[in-house]
Amino acid sequence: MIKFNQFVASKANKTLDQLTDREIYVQLLNYVKEISANKAKNTGKRKVYYISAEFLIGKLLSNNLINLGVYEEIKNELANAGKSLSHIEDIEPEPSLGNGGLGRLASCFIDSMATLGLNAEGVGLNYHCGLFKQVFKRNEQHTDPNFWIEKDAWLIPTDISYDVPFKNFTLKSKLDRIDILGYKKETKNYLNLFDIQAVNYHLIKEGIDFDKTKIEENLTLFLYPDDSDKNGELLRIYQQYFMVSNAAQLLIDEAIERGSNLHDLADYAYVQINDTHPSMVIPELIRLLTEKHSIDFNEAVDIVRNMVGYTNHTILAEALEKWPLAYLDEVVPHLVTIIKKLDKLVRAEYQDPAVQIIDENNRVHMAHMDIHFSNSVNGVAALHTEILKNSELKAFYTIYPEKFNNKTNGITFRRWLEFSNQNLAAYIKELIGEEYLQDATQLEKLLAFEDDKDVHQKLTEIKFQNKLALKTYLKENKGIELDENSIIDTQIKRFHEYKRQQMNALYVIHKYLEIKAGKLPKRKITVIFGGKAAPAYIIAQDIIHLILCLSELINNDPEVSKYLNVHLVENYNVSVAEKLIPATDISEQISLASKEASGTGNMKFMLNGALTLGTMDGANVEIAELAGAENIYTFGKDSESIIKLYETSGYVSKDYYKNDENIKRAVDFILDSALVKLGNKTRLERLYNELLNKDWFMTLIDFNAYVEAKEQILADYEDQDSWNKKVICNIAKAGFFSSDRTIAQYNADIWHCEG
Repeated sequence: MIKFNQFVASKANKTLDQLTDREIYVQLLNYVKEISANKAKNTGKRKVYYISAEFLIGKLLSNNLINLGVYEEIKNELANAGKSLSHIEDIEPEPSLGNGGLGRLASCFIDSMATLGLNAEGVGLNYHCGLFKQVFKRNEQHTDPNFWIEKDAWLIPTDISYDVPFKNFTLKSKLDRIDILGYKKETKNYLNLFDIQAVNYHLIKEGIDFDKTKIEENLTLFLYPDDSDKNGELLRIYQQYFMVSNAAQLLIDEAIERGSNLHDLADYAYVQINDTHPSMVIPELIRLLTEKHSIDFNEAVDIVRNMVGYTNHTILAEALEKWPLAYLDEVVPHLVTIIKKLDKLVRAEYQDPAVQIIDENNRVHMAHMDIHFSNSVNGVAALHTEILKNSELKAFYTIYPEKFNNKTNGITFRRWLEFSNQNLAAYIKELIGEEYLQDATQLEKLLAFEDDKDVHQKLTEIKFQNKLALKTYLKENKGIELDENSIIDTQIKRFHEYKRQQMNALYVIHKYLEIKAGKLPKRKITVIFGGKAAPAYIIAQDIIHLILCLSELINNDPEVSKYLNVHLVENYNVSVAEKLIPATDISEQISLASKEASGTGNMKFMLNGALTLGTMDGANVEIAELAGAENIYTFGKDSESIIKLYETSGYVSKDYYKNDENIKRAVDFILDSALVKLGNKTRLERLYNELLNKDWFMTLIDFNAYVEAKEQILADYEDQDSWNKKVICNIAKAGFFSSDRTIAQYNADIWHCEG
């Protein structure tokens, strides 16, 4: 492999010290692209197409340098030329191709597919403005387009293009690719991103409002366009069909190229549906096989059933898509014909309305179609899969017990430790070597040091250095003043009531009032939030508003701010997470039990030495089992109790409010004049009334248990030896949550493609 300074000399005819940081960034980008262009592609017989509406891939430069094995070398080379790699990393824009855990997981997965050398690639859409850029004004979330595509980019244009037929027009696609490099691997994979030929930015009005009717010009403008009106719902159907039609045409072409006669297509291709967004790939594959390739309908159904797997990421009703048949008819009538035939096949076999594809209101249940016409249905954490089997999808589990399986999510350790926590990664290598980068279970060797006081001291020093780095980053990029001597308590995730940021906010109110009453904490606490609320999700935006108002009130109160700070980091993304996670002491994983399918932030925090404060929900259950219940802090009702309460309408939030002074005091403060003065009274009143009269995700049921657990974890922090022993146990047991393990299990149990 050519050295970087030689590459620069040959391309720019200059030495590194003569280039600006931006020029070096462009040279590094081209250096990586040139090396990866020469890497071979896996040509194994069966190829996996991992179709996802989101890929939250984060910045790619450093990840690629790590995977090429040259990160340290280039860092030193630049330092010798008086340049800083971290400054150059800051220049790179973050691809805006995802939103939350679903997209981040997909990105970890494609990294692991490449690292394991599998013939497996991601397929999605190339959103030009992503979800949105979050801006705070007057303590409210505002949204701007997040333009991220630059002239010098990782995107590699191809001449691959397909015609995608809609009811009233046909759209021609174009395919851009991003090379996905495995860790120290000679082969590479692609992330395939389909786009329309011409996107019209002039359709955007104020913020992210845009003309949703001009499909030929707006289809890849935004991820998850607001679907609170009919035009928004139709646009989502257009997007989803465009994505899967391109994916289906690509996989058929590639299978034929590798020798398939299409009757044996399942031997050459496997499709993993990441949540319900890509569900239309099932009828689209059947349509292409029957209409374009003259295969009998029943045979086409069998072929497709043997080459599709469905990953369920949620039990939330609103996330299990159900499209009105009439809307599908407006967009893709040719698919409606096939969906009706599939529904007829189901009805001929099963009378239960709960398992039919088209319901009595003429809505198409995408998850139902996925389950009937796939050969694998998996949940993403042990608890989640059990809930699917025994509760949410029980009717289907009764029919197809053999299809159901669990694949606990994972994260890629190279990004979340080797890059984002370089001091800790270097120290771990000192203690146990670097084999953990390819076999994360090697981290268990750290257990030999759990009682070593010198190791405890070093971990404390590393955490403090990470806090200082976060302090600098937040000051320079977000205008936030961080106290590096405080306990950092972090909740970073998409804003949703089931994730219960509102419960954390109520704790902040509780703590504020306690401090005002003279009950002072031993050490200052800094509570950090990060995340975006969907533009149509009003209550989630109200929660953001409450937190921003609290932040202004508390941080400007000289009596309280010595003991408590609250920050909501604007425009949270992967780059922010990479700074926040290594500096965090307490990982907030407080979703209502039974509602969080898995979580992956919990795994990143665990790996970076933060202790979990959480409910027994999602992968928290497995974290507790692996690290030991004594090494994490759990609280709250269990999932069975919560499911029962939903079934019996047994939770009444007003009862908790009336019968508990602690809860009443915290909730009432939402309408305190000091807070209302800083905010929008309508928003605060709406949130107050929501908690009092509905509280669908049971904030108040766990509040007192949450306060108690939080006070315990804060008290335990004062014994740093005991704390660091827990930290070591968590890091040592985090190896199970490697996405390499997850992908190896997908391949062994479902995909069966060659490594």
